[in-house]
Amino acid sequence: MPALLAMILAGGEGRRMEPLTRERAKPAVPFGGRYRIVDFALSNFANSGVLKVKVLVQYKSDSLNVHLSRGWRLSAFLGHYVEAVPAQMRTGPDWFKGSADAIYQNLNLITDEQPDQVFVFGADHVYRMDVRQMLDFHEQRRADCTVAAIPVPLAEARAFGVIEVDGEGRMVGFQEKPANPKPMPGDPTRALASMGNYLFTTESLVREVTRDAMVEPSSHDFGKDIIARMYDRSRVYVYDFAKNVVPGQGPKERGYWRDVGTIDAYYQANQDLVDVDPTFSLYNEQWPIFTVQYNYPPAKFVFADRSAGRVGTATDSLVSEGCIVSGGEVDRCILSPRVRINSYTKVEGSILFEGVNVGRHCRIRRAIIDKNVDIPPGMVIGHDPAEDRRRFHVTEGGVVVIPKGMHLEG
Repeated sequence: MPALLAMILAGGEGRRMEPLTRERAKPAVPFGGRYRIVDFALSNFANSGVLKVKVLVQYKSDSLNVHLSRGWRLSAFLGHYVEAVPAQMRTGPDWFKGSADAIYQNLNLITDEQPDQVFVFGADHVYRMDVRQMLDFHEQRRADCTVAAIPVPLAEARAFGVIEVDGEGRMVGFQEKPANPKPMPGDPTRALASMGNYLFTTESLVREVTRDAMVEPSSHDFGKDIIARMYDRSRVYVYDFAKNVVPGQGPKERGYWRDVGTIDAYYQANQDLVDVDPTFSLYNEQWPIFTVQYNYPPAKFVFADRSAGRVGTATDSLVSEGCIVSGGEVDRCILSPRVRINSYTKVEGSILFEGVNVGRHCRIRRAIIDKNVDIPPGMVIGHDPAEDRRRFHVTEGGVVVIPKGMHLEG
């Protein structure tokens, strides 16, 4: 097996995720109750046996750094690691100018490790992937670079890099976030989109990011600048993610990949988890999602006074450790650790982060409530759009977002 290094790009601001990214980087945003978004990329490498991972961080990285240091300790004795690498300004007094510049400013990591191949993956997507299958594809075609891709509806393709391929899977065209995406051959409803996951030979990666660093008008972005120029002069191939097979994965999940770059997309991806037969299951024991473990007590459901309507219940929901559902009703919700739902309250279709307390007689629907928010008794959220917009951030899709630690008055 060749020497491998994974570099995960986790330094973006995540502006479209405001206010969830007001105090944390997007990869550190909680997901699925007890995970962080970055855990999905890291778990894919861990399960695939790629155990030398550098996570390049930059904006508001403290929450992400803490999560990595407490939850991602691999065996240093065996030379395995997941290490956060802050922006070091090794090439001058600048932060990362783009994803390609992030690699260029950290070429010393590659020089020190001397891998044969380098994975360059994003940190803010939800999916399962056996990266060894992408590596096999890459090596069989003697590619300089391989780009993972997935078909997306044509209307959504404007947000991605759109790829054209020949019959052998070699890239013959690339448009970064085009206004009029080119559809796939034989399928006018979909386009082939880059997932932002790349595999390079070390020589090609160093050559391309160094060349890009010398181009003054470049935006130093992998899609817009590296890939868009590289396929004309190098062997760039496209790996079909839909063919990736993960142990224990059901047919509904095959090819599942979500870019959670907006709050509405993030909300929907969380809702994908709670169905009886979920589109994306967290319960695959053959390909687990790893994260930090805390010593919280089990979730608890109390009161069964049906005559008074005081019953602690949760249906079609994920309830994390340390939660107490005390005489309230929870439906299609995701509760992070140490959430408390008090009596006569009903919470529907919502995501509650760690330490949220919901008082008695509340009605909450289609909301995301960030960490350590105390909801006063009797508060109504998600039922009156005009009132919600007056007090809170409301997305285009109508999801109400309450920022971390916000003080609310009943």
